[in-house]
Amino acid sequence: MAPSFVEIAQLGKTYDTPTGPAVIVRDFTLAVCEGEFVCIVGHSGCGKSTVLSILMGLNLPTTGGVVIGGREIDGPGTDRGVVFQAATLLPWLTVGDNVQIALDQVADRSSGATAEAYLAAVGLAGMANRYPRELSAGMQQRVGIARAFALEPRLLLLDEPFSLLDALTRMDLQDELMRLWETTRRTVIMVTHDVDEALLLADRVVMMTNGPAATIGDVLDVPFARPRAREDILTRPDYFWMRDQIVGFLEAQADA
Repeated sequence: MAPSFVEIAQLGKTYDTPTGPAVIVRDFTLAVCEGEFVCIVGHSGCGKSTVLSILMGLNLPTTGGVVIGGREIDGPGTDRGVVFQAATLLPWLTVGDNVQIALDQVADRSSGATAEAYLAAVGLAGMANRYPRELSAGMQQRVGIARAFALEPRLLLLDEPFSLLDALTRMDLQDELMRLWETTRRTVIMVTHDVDEALLLADRVVMMTNGPAATIGDVLDVPFARPRAREDILTRPDYFWMRDQIVGFLEAQADA
């Protein structure tokens, strides 16, 4: 088995409230290999995004810790690219300049041509001089993905990046993400509510229990060969078995 690249050990997060401590996540432990694509699923409010924010370095754990590539995480860094639900583009900058910001953070990588190349890779060739307001929500999210990949991060963190998009645009961007991942083989940890999305994209699906004190309830290995095609996966009998396993777990959590 390949050595772990991301090591999350007994991670916990507690907030102080007027009524006492609120334990959001407890004893969350997960190892991710380099080049692996992992999806985390769970009900709203179970702590998925809390775990991801700690991996981003935007939030500090109360207990436990995170080691990425042998280095303990205590803040944000260019070794991690992030894509949020919304594109979070700077509206006063052009699309090209929004990507260039990422390139400027990486030594010896800063060039307008490279920004254009990353935009072309997500289907936005010739759009570098447009402003975010001139783009659809799906196109803006493509810019966000281009910006994250432009960092050439060792770890890509995706927080429900397609949840605000219509179904057809979401499917297009899922396919785009698969294609980019096949090219770069970045390590990816993605939070999603979409069971079908998780099975399409992931090597493993991590299922979280409901809070308070949420943790990992189960992990499902996804055996589909890569590269993957949506139409091929949907014809496999084991696809529906795995889907039932995840949905059944989530339904059990809702009834608990």
